[in-house]
Amino acid sequence: MNASYAWLTSLAPVSLTPEAVRDLITARCCTVDEMVRLREDLRDVVIGLVVEAARHPDSDHLWVTKVDAGRGELLDVVCGAPNVTVGRKYPFAPAGSTLPGGLKLERRKIRGAISNGMLCSARELALGEEHDGILELDTAAPPGTPFLAAIPVGDVRFVVDVTPNRPDLLSHLGLAREIAAATGTTVRIPPVPGSAGTSVPAAIAAPRGARAGGVEVTLEDATGCPRYMGVVVRGVTVGPSPAWLAERLTAVGSRPINNVVDVTNYLLHELGQPMHAFDLAALAGQAVVIRTARPGETLTTLDGVARTLDPSMTVIADRDRAQAVGGVMGGASSEVTASTTDIFLEVAYFDPRSIRRTRRALGLSTDASYRFERGVDPELQPMALARAVEMLIAVAGGRVDGAPVDLRPAPAQHRHIALRPARVTRVLGDPVNADEIARLLGAIGFTVTGGADALDVVVPSWRPDVALEADLIEEVARLRGYDALPSDLRPFRLGTVPESAVAVATRRMRERLVAAGLLEARPLPFVKGGAEGFVRVANPIAENEAYLRRDLLDTLARRAEHNLAHMQRDVRLFEVGSAFLPTGDTLPVEELRVAALVMGHRRPPHWTEQRPPDFDEWDAKGLAEEMARVAYPAATIDLRGAAGAHAGGNGARAPETGVLWEIVVDGVVRGVVRRIPLDAPVWAAPAYGVELTLLTIDSAVLAPPGSARYGESSAERRGAVPAIRYRPLPTTPAAEFDLALLVPNDMPAARVEQALRSAAGELLERLTLFDEYRGDAVPAGHRSLAWRLTFRHPERTLREKEIAGRREKLLRTLEGELGVRQRTT
Repeated sequence: MNASYAWLTSLAPVSLTPEAVRDLITARCCTVDEMVRLREDLRDVVIGLVVEAARHPDSDHLWVTKVDAGRGELLDVVCGAPNVTVGRKYPFAPAGSTLPGGLKLERRKIRGAISNGMLCSARELALGEEHDGILELDTAAPPGTPFLAAIPVGDVRFVVDVTPNRPDLLSHLGLAREIAAATGTTVRIPPVPGSAGTSVPAAIAAPRGARAGGVEVTLEDATGCPRYMGVVVRGVTVGPSPAWLAERLTAVGSRPINNVVDVTNYLLHELGQPMHAFDLAALAGQAVVIRTARPGETLTTLDGVARTLDPSMTVIADRDRAQAVGGVMGGASSEVTASTTDIFLEVAYFDPRSIRRTRRALGLSTDASYRFERGVDPELQPMALARAVEMLIAVAGGRVDGAPVDLRPAPAQHRHIALRPARVTRVLGDPVNADEIARLLGAIGFTVTGGADALDVVVPSWRPDVALEADLIEEVARLRGYDALPSDLRPFRLGTVPESAVAVATRRMRERLVAAGLLEARPLPFVKGGAEGFVRVANPIAENEAYLRRDLLDTLARRAEHNLAHMQRDVRLFEVGSAFLPTGDTLPVEELRVAALVMGHRRPPHWTEQRPPDFDEWDAKGLAEEMARVAYPAATIDLRGAAGAHAGGNGARAPETGVLWEIVVDGVVRGVVRRIPLDAPVWAAPAYGVELTLLTIDSAVLAPPGSARYGESSAERRGAVPAIRYRPLPTTPAAEFDLALLVPNDMPAARVEQALRSAAGELLERLTLFDEYRGDAVPAGHRSLAWRLTFRHPERTLREKEIAGRREKLLRTLEGELGVRQRTT
C-alpha cells in the first residue's frame, strides 16, 4: 500500500519527520519497504543569500548579483526579476542543476556577465504559476541548505508492506491510529476544503429493501453482501478535481480522473472503504438490485473487457441487467462521464470469501477487491457515506435527494474476549498490570472493562484478526514495544527436551578456553591436502582447497602464520570443529574435536617485568590437562609421553612427528600435545598445540537398519561423547504380529522382553507391551502379557513365510529358556 506523509499527519497531527514516521510504522505494525520523496526534482536547489545586487551595465531589466550558496565563495548570478533584494534568501539552482521539466543549467555569459546559476521563481520550481518575480523565502536556514530540507514542499510516499491479517492498515486512517497511539495524540478526520458542512439525512434502515431518492434498492444476496448503503445526489457537475484532491491522489500513485470518481478513490485510501458511483440515468427502471449473477450473464467492465458471470458472483443490477461486479469493478454502461448530472453512490460491505472467489474466477484484481478480500470494517459504511456526500457536494456541487438507505438483514455482533493479566505476565515474562493493558488496548480502539484478575475486552469492528486471548497478548506485547521485553534469563525452561550432550560439552569447553585468554577461530574445514590421506570434496569452493582437513591444528597453524605475517607475535587461538578421516567406505569418519594453539608471551607485559616469559611445552601440557578434564569430567585422565619423546633439562623433546604427549582418557588415546611447525620469521616464538577428540561419527552410524554395521558406533567403541545416530526414513512396509504369553507372576516382564529382543534378530524395529490379563482363563500363578512385534527389512518386503518362521523361533526360545508358553484361549 502507498501512504502519504502529509495525509497521515493530517489525520494524526504529529511533528515527526518522515523518517521518524517511517521507523514508527515499521516498529509497531508493518514494514515500510521504501520512502520516496515526491519532489526529488528539486534536490539540486539550495538556499541562496543575495549579498550584492547591481544593475547590469548593458541591460535595463537585468541585475548582476553575488550569491552566497554555502560554497565558501560568492557566485556571480545574473537575474531578471524585479524583486531581487540584498539580504534576502531565494531558491538558488547552481550551474549543473536540473530543474523540474528537465531544464539543465550551465555556466554561461548573459550580455557579457557570467552567471553561475539561477535564482528561481515559483513557476520554475513547479510550485505555482507566479513567474514575475523570484520566490522570496522566510527561513532561518543558512545559505547552502538543500531547499527540500529547509522548506516543507512536496510530499513523501511510504510503500508499506501490509500483512494479510491487518486489513485495517490498508488505509491512512488505520495507519494514523497506530501513529496516534504511539505518540499520545488523537485521530481526527480533517475538514473537507471548500465544504459548507453538508447535512446528510438519517439513513432508512431496513433488512431487504427501501427507497432512496426515488430509486428502489433491493438486497437479494445477503450472503455475498451483508450490508448495502446507497444515496442519490442530483445536480452534480463532472469536471477536473481541485488541486488538493488531485495532489493527494497523485501522492499515493493514483491517477486523477474526474471529481466524482476521485472522491470515491480518495475515501478508499483515506478510510479503507471502497465505493462506487453510478450514472443514475443509466440505471433502467430507477432500480438497484443486489443479487447473484444469472447463468451466462455478461457484463462489460470499466476496463472494456466483456466478462461472463456465473451464479457464485454477486452483482449490482438495475431492473434489466447487471451493472457492476459487486466489490470488484463497475460496468462501462453506467460509468460516470462528463454528461452525468445525477449519481447513485454505493457504499457497501461485501463478504471476503465471495470476493476472493469472484476475483479468481474473473482474473480481475482491483484496489476494491484487494480490500474487500481481506475484510473491510462492517461498521464503517455510515461514516464513509456521510463524508463522501460532503466531499462530492464540495467539489462537484449538487444536493442529496432523500435519505440514504441502509440494508442489513442482521447487525454485526461485537466480539468479547476474556483476558487475564496474570496470563499476559506469564507469556511476556514481564509484569503487566490491568491498568496498563487497558491503556494500551484502549489507545487503538479496544474497549476494556473489569478488574485486576480478569478483563472483558470488546474488539473493534475493524480488527477481524483478533479472536483469542493470545491475540490480545500479542497486541499488548506489540504496543509496549518488543524492545521492552526482558532479555535476562528466567528460572524456568521453555521446553522439556534436554540439551544435547555435545552442545553442553562444547559450550563448557568454549567458556573455559575463553576464560584462559584464548580467542575462538571459525575457519572453513578445507585444506590444500593431497591424494593420500585426505578426503576430496566433490564440488570444492576452490581447487587450491579441495580437500577436507584431517586435523584442526593444521588450520590453526595457517591462522598463526597469518598473524605472524602481520607482525603479531602473540597468538592464542582455539577452535571447536570437525576433522575428516578417510576410510574404505563412501563416507569418511567425522570427528568433533577441540584444538588450541599458543605461542608468544604467556601473559600481557607488565611494568614489573622487562619481558614476560614465552609459552613452552609445559604450558601446553597444563592446557591439555584442563581441556581433558572439561571434556571428560568423570574419566581418568593421563598424559603419556609419546613414543620417541624424552625429557631433558628443558622438558620433553618432540620426535619427528612433533608429538610431545598423548592425552589418554580411561585408557584410550583421545588427543595429542605437539609442537607446531610454522613458516615463521626468526623472531617468532615456538608454537604449541593441543587437539582433543570429543565425538566420532562414522559410516556405521549412518548404515541402514539391518546391515551388519547398523548401530555400531565408533563413538561408543571409544567411549567418547554419546554419538548422534541418524536413521534413514523407511521405504519398505512393516510386518506386525501379536504374541499373548503365559508368564509366571514372579517373573518380571522385562526378562521376557529381553529374551524376545535377543531372539527376534536385527530386523525387529519395535517391541511394545500393550496388554495384561488375569482371570479364570489363565492358569493359577500366571498372568497373560501381550506384546506387539514390528519387523522391517531395509531393502525389501518381508514374506509371510519369514514372519511365521520368526514367530515359531520366538516361541521355542521362550519355552526353552524361560518356560513361557503362548496363550491359546
